[in-house]
Amino acid sequence: MTEKTAALTTEKKGALDRTGEKSMATRDETLYIAPPVDIFESEDALIVVADLPGVDKEAVNIRVEDNILTIKGSAIYSPRSGILVEEFNLQGYYRQFQLSDEVDQSRISAESKNGVLTITLPKAEKTKPKQIKVNLG
Repeated sequence: MTEKTAALTTEKKGALDRTGEKSMATRDETLYIAPPVDIFESEDALIVVADLPGVDKEAVNIRVEDNILTIKGSAIYSPRSGILVEEFNLQGYYRQFQLSDEVDQSRISAESKNGVLTITLPKAEKTKPKQIKVNLG
């Protein structure tokens, strides 16, 4: 599994080109943070552990498309009323990984607890190690 960086194609909001048409952006204008991840390999699966502080499980979007695993999440912050000074702004999280044929994409599962996202990528049956028994002939 390797990290993948892909361009996002979205429309710019309100930006018009010389012909008066909306121009296309090559990247999404939203700023994202690449969440730190740890990747472990067990006998049966690859396990991706990503830190997404402030992100509820409802705000996490995990997709697999064209062998690319995409993790996207938005932190939710509700400031108190009457703020005088606001010195920070929460960014979303975004990270992509290229999957190999060793992953059984139909059995991928994910769980989120206390801002830690754990994605289990089960290995396909053909890639699991097999013990071959030797018979006496």
